[in-house]
Order: sequence, then C-alpha cells, then structure tokens
Amino acid sequence: MLAKVLSGALIGIDAYPVEVEVDIAQGLPQFSTVGLPDGAVKEAKDRVKSAIKNSGYEFPPRRITINLAPADVRKDGTAFDLPMAVGLLTATGVLRQKRPGRYVVMGELSLDGKIKPVRGALPVAMAARNWDVAGLLLPEENAAEGAIVEALPVFGLRDLGEVVAFLNGEKELERCKVDARTLFQQAAVHGEDFAEVRGQEHVKRALEVAAAGAHNLLLVGPPGSGKTMLARRLPTILPAQCFEEALETTKLHSIVGLLCRQQAMIATRPFRSPHHTISDAGLIGGGSVPRPGEVSLAHNGVLFLDELPEFKKNVLEMLRQPLEDGQVTISRAASSLTYPASFMLVAAMNPCPCGYLGDPQHACSCTPPLTQRYRTRISGPLLDRIDLHVEVPRVPHRDLADPVDGEPSSAIRERVDRARIIQRQRLARYGIHCNAGMQSRHIRKFCVLDSAGQRLLEAVTDRLGLSARSYTRILKVARTIADLAGVENIGQEHLAEAIQYRGLDRKSF
Repeated sequence: MLAKVLSGALIGIDAYPVEVEVDIAQGLPQFSTVGLPDGAVKEAKDRVKSAIKNSGYEFPPRRITINLAPADVRKDGTAFDLPMAVGLLTATGVLRQKRPGRYVVMGELSLDGKIKPVRGALPVAMAARNWDVAGLLLPEENAAEGAIVEALPVFGLRDLGEVVAFLNGEKELERCKVDARTLFQQAAVHGEDFAEVRGQEHVKRALEVAAAGAHNLLLVGPPGSGKTMLARRLPTILPAQCFEEALETTKLHSIVGLLCRQQAMIATRPFRSPHHTISDAGLIGGGSVPRPGEVSLAHNGVLFLDELPEFKKNVLEMLRQPLEDGQVTISRAASSLTYPASFMLVAAMNPCPCGYLGDPQHACSCTPPLTQRYRTRISGPLLDRIDLHVEVPRVPHRDLADPVDGEPSSAIRERVDRARIIQRQRLARYGIHCNAGMQSRHIRKFCVLDSAGQRLLEAVTDRLGLSARSYTRILKVARTIADLAGVENIGQEHLAEAIQYRGLDRKSF
C-alpha cells in the first residue's frame, strides 16, 4: 500500500515542500530510504521502527521503501522521523486520516515514541502559507515558534500516539497561539543600562552616533577601561526591531537550532560575541551543508569582536563582503547559498600588545616595531570599513566613586529613534533605512558641505592621506551627527566631530 505525507526542508533560510512517500510491498523485510538522504535521515529507520513498536503499534515485517520527493535535492536532519512514522501507520491502516485537508508534519522521534524538537520550524511555517494545507503538526517545543505565522493553525504534539489520535479524529487539540505584542513588550526590558556606566562621556557619545546611523565602531583602550561593558550596552539604545526584522532574525536562529525551549521569537536585537579562536566557517558560515555563521546570527543586531588583533587574519578578511553587501554567500560544489548578514560591527582592542601604551598609570613595555606589528594584524581595508575609531582611556577614581547615575539608555534611545526617523524619511525612496547604507550617489546628494567644511575636509584628507573609503565614512558620520542635532545641513562642527572619530588614521593615536 502507498501513503503520502507532506513535510518540509530548508534551502538556506527558505523552506520547500517535501513529500514523504511510503510504499509497503510483499517481500523479505527491508527498510530503504531514497531521495538523497544524509546520514541522519538514513538512521531514521531505526528510530521509527522502535518508536512505532514502543507506542503500541505493529511494525510491518515487509519490504518498505520511502522516497523523499523532490528526489534530486539532498535532505538532512531528523525532521522526517515523524512523517515517516505517520506514512507507515497510514499504509498499514492504523491511521485513517479522518480529518479533512493535509497537514505539514515535522518532528524527531525518540525510541519510546516521544516527539523531540527540530530545526527550521519557523521557515517551514512561513513557507507553508503558500501551500494548500490545513495546518502544521510540530513538536510541542516548536509550536510557539511556528504559531508566530498566524495564517495557518499550528498544533504542538508530545508523542506518536497523540498524532494518531488527532489525525483519526479521536482527540481534539487546542491551536497554539502567540501574542507578538506581548513578546515585544517583554523584549523592551533590558537587564543592562547606560546609567550604570561611570565616566566615559565621549565614548557614550560615540556609541550614540554609531547607533543613530548603524555605523561600525572600534574601541581602543587599556585593559579594564570598560570597552566590553560599553559594547554590551549598545543594544539597549538601538531602535526596536519591527515584526519583519524579528521574523528574519528568528528564522536564522531557528535554522541553527538556537531558539530556547518554548521561545517563539527573538524580539530583541541579537548581540553575538564569538571568541577570538573562532574559525572562518564559524564566523562566516559553512560546512558540507552550509549553515549560517556568527555574522548571520548577528543579523539586525550587533557583532562584537573583543581583542580584535587576536583573531586570525584570514578570518577577519572574510568580514569584507558582509560589511559591504549586508549578506554572505557560501559556495560549495553542490550548491551556493546566500544568508543575510546586515549587522553593526563593534570591535575592541588594546593600543599595543601589553595594553598600556599612553596609560599614565602603567608604563608600556612594548617597542615601536612590536606595536606596529600588533596593529598591522588588522588590515587597512578592514579598518577603512569601520566608521568610528574611539579611544577609551582608563576611568579615574573620582568617576568610579561618583554615586550619581549617568544618563539612562531610554533617554539616549529617544534621540537615536528621532535620528533614525529623519534618515528613513530621507532615504526611504532608495530602499535604505540608515546613513551607513548610503552609496556614493546618496552621499553626493545628502552630504553637501559648505566652503568652510570643504576646506577642512580637504586639509584633513591631504594631511592624513585618507583613502576614498575613509573620506566617505567621515561624510556619513557627519550626516548622522547633523541628524542627531536635528539640522538639515552638515555644519563645520558636525564634520569636525566626525573627523576626530578616525583615530587610527592618525599616527599619534
């Protein structure tokens, strides 16, 4: 007997339908799976057999063939366990499918018939809106994730027996529902705040400018000056994600399997902080079946690289494409996948190997050639792509002992939101949402300088020998500073502030 069950699989961040065809024929007992299955899919036969038996059903001792269509696309993962079991029970007559319509079925089976969570439930739920189906049957832990897509009913299931009872019409299940508004309200509460930061007013100002224009930022200072603490508070002043951004962010985390149990959506902007020993595949993405890396997991959020010169140079150079294009393409012999990677890069480093160059409290033990070699671990093209270079000095004791809290994140975020609104209104027709995304034609139109500003920028460019990319970065940052001030034209004071954020272009830094 032949039975067909609909499931789903992933290509990149998108899902496509997979029809699980089960055929039970006369012959010696055999269980074969075709349709380009990987190792995890081939091993499903043992899990499915034990789950059916331990759930109280009879496993047919016949020749079983399972085809995963389309058969020319490689399948991976454990999400096909449950649809295989449903197909077998349908072919043997145990499951009579009395409910009208077809359901998309996904889930991993344990040997006792319990249903375990799988990766990629949200992308499948989003794609299933365009399929002719009645709903989705997902593991209980994935139900909230799939229910974000309100177009289709989603049912969370605990074990194989519950699936059989539901599809046979013997048991009614409550449709899983998620209140997205409540999720965003809960996400608005952060555990960290800029009010806890003592001193470092100029660094907080640089972080505000970076957040207002989505600019990349490099913090340079001695150990213990607060670089990491300041960077971790940057998401608290970034504008809140819209629903579409949250969906795209959640899709990427769902593909990798990073969503926590019962977590429906990542409503806050992600903050990713990989260790400096990370590989190129871990940062950019890769593998035999390409998976998203840290740059994609930081999409719509912040990628923080602490101790930047300690990262492998070839790993850092791979950041060029995502920093420029907002996406990363991973090519393999069988396929080429593109993942979104639009993030704010925030990096931190010491001024020298020992960390105390320029520190009045500690003597630097590094020779000039040693310091130069340390800094050249970061290439010039990568530094050009970082808009703001900010010095973070040691905090004096009088600031540390100050009992008065600093300005809270909520007040800074209000100014950032106002600046972002100005930018969206100016750039919406070009499909750009912030100043960091402006191209040359936008800069020529919206970053016009008066004669005094042109003379200032010309003198600085000639004196420091700035590259064309550094030149445009200064103009973008100056445009953001003017937006924070609420003025239409870039003034000399806005340009001067933007120039002083190019610290590593000055030899005396």
